[in-house]
Amino acid sequence: MNIENEEPKYGEPRKYDPNFKGPIQNRGCTDIICCILFIIAIVGYVAVGILAWSQGDPRKVIYPTSSRGEFCGQVGTPLENKPFLFYFNILKCANPIVLVQFQCPTTQLCVEKCPDRSMSLLSVRNNEKDWAYYKTFCKEDVKSQTVQEILKNQLCPAVLIASKPFTRRCFPALGLKGNEITVGNQTTFDDGVNQNRKASDLLPAVKNATIVIETRLVVMKIFEDYTQSWYWIVIGLVIATVLSLIFIVLLRFLAGIMVWIMIIMVVLVIGYGIIHCSIEYVHLKNAPGANITLRELGFQMDLSVYLHIRQTWLAFIIILAIVELVIILLLIFLRNRIRIAIALIKEASRAIGHVMSSLFYPLFTFALLAVVIAYWAITAVFLSTSNEPVYKVFNEGSKECFHSNTTCHPENYTDSDMKKDCPESQCLFAFYGGESQYHKYLIFLQFYNVFLFFWCANFVTALGQMTLAGAFASYYWAFNKPQDIPACPVFASLGRALRYHTGTLAFGSLILSIIQVIRVLLEYLDHKLKGAENKFAKFLLCCLKCCFWCLEKFIKFLNRNAYIMCAIYGKNFCTSARDAFFLLMRNVIRVAVLDKVTDFLLFLGKLLVVGIVGVLSFFFFSGRAKGVDVVPNLHYYWVPILTIVVGSYLIAHGFFSVYAMCVDTLFLCFCEDLERNDGSAERRYLMPESLLKILNKNNQPKK
Repeated sequence: MNIENEEPKYGEPRKYDPNFKGPIQNRGCTDIICCILFIIAIVGYVAVGILAWSQGDPRKVIYPTSSRGEFCGQVGTPLENKPFLFYFNILKCANPIVLVQFQCPTTQLCVEKCPDRSMSLLSVRNNEKDWAYYKTFCKEDVKSQTVQEILKNQLCPAVLIASKPFTRRCFPALGLKGNEITVGNQTTFDDGVNQNRKASDLLPAVKNATIVIETRLVVMKIFEDYTQSWYWIVIGLVIATVLSLIFIVLLRFLAGIMVWIMIIMVVLVIGYGIIHCSIEYVHLKNAPGANITLRELGFQMDLSVYLHIRQTWLAFIIILAIVELVIILLLIFLRNRIRIAIALIKEASRAIGHVMSSLFYPLFTFALLAVVIAYWAITAVFLSTSNEPVYKVFNEGSKECFHSNTTCHPENYTDSDMKKDCPESQCLFAFYGGESQYHKYLIFLQFYNVFLFFWCANFVTALGQMTLAGAFASYYWAFNKPQDIPACPVFASLGRALRYHTGTLAFGSLILSIIQVIRVLLEYLDHKLKGAENKFAKFLLCCLKCCFWCLEKFIKFLNRNAYIMCAIYGKNFCTSARDAFFLLMRNVIRVAVLDKVTDFLLFLGKLLVVGIVGVLSFFFFSGRAKGVDVVPNLHYYWVPILTIVVGSYLIAHGFFSVYAMCVDTLFLCFCEDLERNDGSAERRYLMPESLLKILNKNNQPKK
């Protein structure tokens, strides 16, 4: 074996090139096949959107649907003034089929208002005043038909039960009188066949009917909270934006001081969180019901209930204490490396100071991501509502009907053989579906929508990374700063990325999207297997989820560095990824102790912004801020708090991501600088003097 000619394991170090002055201008298009594939996929995505918009109907999720497939309360239709859905026989909703098909096997009618009194058809047919009220709940005018004929033709309900609207549906107005359940203040009701039944008999029907729409009620309450607090949420997000900008500006001039201030402030904010949770924990010591465990409480739709349980605050204390301990230990063990990281952040601050337009680039990324998310969401809604109304046979008689649950057509059902075989059956609206070719492939269109959402979102993120990388690389490799920095480096880098490297961006984002879609499918399988008893399947699924999570993190890291190398040298994705990986492996110690420490410090900056805004919003919306009388009246005060916290993190991440991308780019350039140059008069290092001193390097004076 010829050891002398054997290539190094991680490639040859970069050689000195006197003509290299940063991002190469003379470059060609890369990964053209993937570029063409991405364009075709986008065209197909537009076609799917057009098809969905032509077939879909969002009214199906907004309005309740009657047995005739009509929308109750839809503006511009004869049912505009009939917004509520009335069930002819609410007891039929106790049928288990409700939980399968999400539809009660009884006639459903759009009405102006829910019945406010209980009465039966038999008792009011000969009472003109009561009959005038009763017939407003009939399908059509019964004229002079007898009670038996009306019931046989199922034109009117056999009985009205005092009801109240619940998510635009009429449900019995159940209450309690002592220990007995009442409906309309009565413990019994007439079932329409001269039999008195207990009000408690309505419970299974109401429970089955409401289980389908209980989540919708919570969503409606959350929506109401947003309508009441949206302007305060906007103010909170503006505060987060201002705080992020202040930190970025201060980092530009006071990087070293600001980093230590961020570290101390994060430790103090988390410490305050521990103290506050401890006070709440002690305060609930003697409160009734506060010692119940979370397991005993189970899942509650009203999440504020958990804040009255001691175990909740104990969990918060443990989580915050662990986070505080981890941060303190990391600071102790990495105190020497933090000095190097601060020097790198200072250089990043200088770079951003010379490329100020980079601070505003996240706004462009946010705008593109907003378009991608909006397109995906709208297309998903239209796809999910592009089904046709499906009608099924529901048998209300005592005799068994073998046509039950069979698809039917309401237009000619009265004269059909199914009606003759089952005289007491009805053809009622069941759900939205379809059996055409379009509906058969609807699941594939929905999958395509999700996949293209991931691909487009990752492409937009990748475009931002390559654009910023090209701009900051232009700064680093400029021999005389700022004279040698090109004009408008961000726009120049964006132009190069779109003109030459759209295929490379599409390639990297495609790989990442495939992994993310696999993770989504694994989460779906995990949800489906929750009730399974197969321990091996659960273990295997858990291992797969863990492996793909790690793989996604690695691919994101590799893509990010590949885009930096591509922005500098203009090579294709695979070559750029290989060069970046080899360069990092040749400097693996520096990667572990320098680049990651810098990321950790920037993460603390994000936590500080989120912590300050989160604490302020908690005191405001929970009503604990003294002297503040403008707190909105909300169902769940955690809704705006959680929204502001998540929004603040995204805003802080957007601004700090510029710093993170700058640090990563400068770090790779810094590693190449060490390989290309040696500090001699002809091969001077381009890194700042502060980094040279920390690394015990120096530049020889010019001759």
